Amino acid sequence: MGITYIDGVVRGPGGKERSVRFLVDSGATYSLLPQAVWQAIELAARRRMAFSLADGTTVEREVSECYFVLPQGEAHSPVILGEPDDEALLGTVTLETLGLVLNPFKRTLQPMRMLLV
Repeated sequence: MGITYIDGVVRGPGGKERSVRFLVDSGATYSLLPQAVWQAIELAARRRMAFSLADGTTVEREVSECYFVLPQGEAHSPVILGEPDDEALLGTVTLETLGLVLNPFKRTLQPMRMLLV
């Protein structure tokens, strides 16, 4: 299994931006921003949700939304408000919103096959 990173920008509701290096995590549902990033772009919690981790434990985190700008496109998406030591993750909801999928063989993002059925 390979590790894929992508550089992007996140923007908060007031227009503040930060550059972020994301770990592309096709196993994560929502994207996650470390605390320093989401505080810098002034995100506010909209709800609290429980998330299952790979080891089976459950954690609760606040969730907001922000604007993602990647080389392949840009869109609004939900985002988990992480803690100080959390790594920035790019999850499947954000990828699908942007119409992207991770190619596990080449470890690149590519356009997904869009269906209207």
